Amino acid sequence: MMDVLWRTAAMIMGIVFVCGFDFAVSYDRPPPRNTLSIPLLSNKPNPTVPQQVRISVVGKDKMRVTWITDEPTPSVVNYGTAPGVDQFSANGSTNMYTYVTYESGEIHDVVIGPLTPNTTYYYRLSSQKTPEFTLRTPPQQPPIKFAIAGDLGQTDWTKSTLDHISKSNYHVLLLPGDLAYADTIQPLWDSFGRLVEPLASQRPWMVTQGNHESEKIPLVHTDSFTSYNARWYMPYEQSGSDSNLYYSFEVAGVHVIMLGSYTDFDPNSAQFKWLSTDLKNIDRNRTPWVVALVHCPWYNSNKAHQGEEECVEMKQAMEDLLYGARVDLVFAGHVHAYERFTRVYKDQANDCGPAYIVIGDGGNREGLATSYTDPQPTISAFREASFGHGELEVVNATHAHWTWQRNDDTGATVADSIGFTRNNPNCQVK
Repeated sequence: MMDVLWRTAAMIMGIVFVCGFDFAVSYDRPPPRNTLSIPLLSNKPNPTVPQQVRISVVGKDKMRVTWITDEPTPSVVNYGTAPGVDQFSANGSTNMYTYVTYESGEIHDVVIGPLTPNTTYYYRLSSQKTPEFTLRTPPQQPPIKFAIAGDLGQTDWTKSTLDHISKSNYHVLLLPGDLAYADTIQPLWDSFGRLVEPLASQRPWMVTQGNHESEKIPLVHTDSFTSYNARWYMPYEQSGSDSNLYYSFEVAGVHVIMLGSYTDFDPNSAQFKWLSTDLKNIDRNRTPWVVALVHCPWYNSNKAHQGEEECVEMKQAMEDLLYGARVDLVFAGHVHAYERFTRVYKDQANDCGPAYIVIGDGGNREGLATSYTDPQPTISAFREASFGHGELEVVNATHAHWTWQRNDDTGATVADSIGFTRNNPNCQVK
C-alpha cells in the first residue's frame, strides 16, 4: 500500500526521473522478468529484530556492520570466531532520516575489529540471541576475487544475478551506482535492503552512487542523496575525503577508488583535489593494483547515455589524473549492457592507459540498452546487451583475470574472459 501511495505522489508532483584472451558464446535472450518487492519476513514480527543487515570495509582490519530496526534498540555487535561464542563486543551509533512524509527505521552503525584476515566470524546484533550471522574477512594479500555488478535494481533479473554471485567464492562486491531504483519511493529502499541481505551480510559490499540515488525533488525535498548517505555509509573519512559520494579503500594489494559522477568534479572541486592527492599517495609496493569505479561511463559505444555531461565532462576533467597515475581498470554502470574496452587514453588505444569496462547490467527495471553504434569502435573489444555480472580475480602483484558472466534461465554463462597484466609503473605516459 505504501508503495502505491509513493508512486501516486510521484505522478502528482510530475517527477521526471533522470536518469589477454577473450571469447564469446552465442545467446538467445529470455523474456523480461517481473519487478520484485521484498516484504518484511513473517518470522521477524518483533520491531527490534535486525533487518537489512550488511557489512563494508573500514580500514585494513575493521568492518562496519549496518542494520535497521523498526524501533529503538541498542547498537551493539557481539562477535567471535566460533558459533554461539561472544568473544568480542562493539558499540556504535544510530541515525534515521525523513523524506517528505516517510520516516526511516533506526539505522544502526557499528565498526568491529581489529579482525583477522581471511577468517569467518559469527555475529549477533542489538543484543538479540537470534539470528546469528556470519561474515568472512578478505585476505591480506592476493589472490582476491571481486564480484562487480552495476545498476542492480530489484527485479527477477536482479535475483538471478544475485543467485549467480552467491555461487562464487568472491571476497568483496563492488557496485558502481544505481542500487535500489527507489526513485523517491522510500519503501523500495527497505525492500532492496532485504533483497541483498543474504549476500551483503556475509561479504563486504562497497558502493558508489548513481543518478537514481539523487532523489532530489524541487521545492519538496531539495537535498540530494539523503537516503543513500543515511543507509549506505562508506568509509570516506579514512581516505581523506569530505564526502560519502567519493572515497577509496585498500584490500589485499588493491587500491580501489570510488568516484562520484553526480557531485562536482571540475579541477576546482573538492572531489578533483581529493582524487589528485589520493592518487599521489598510492604506494604501488603495498597496493600494486589500482582500480576505479564511476557510474557514468567515460567510454561507451552504446547509443544509450551518449553525450551526457556527467560522462563527457568528468572524462575531460579527470582522465589525465587516472592515466598519469597508471590506473589499471575503470568500471562503470549507467548503460544497461556490457562492454569491455582495451587500454585507452583520449579515445585511442594506449598501453599505459586503463582498460575500461561498462557493467551496468545487473538487472534493473528499465531493461537493457540494446542498440550500439555501428561500426564497433576498434577500441571496443567486446559488447553485448544482456544482464549479468563480472568477476575480477587479482591473482598476484602482476596478473589478474576478468570474466563477464551472462544471465540465462539456468545459470551464469561465462561469455567474455581476459587476462590482465598490471600496468607497468615505469610505463612512459605520453
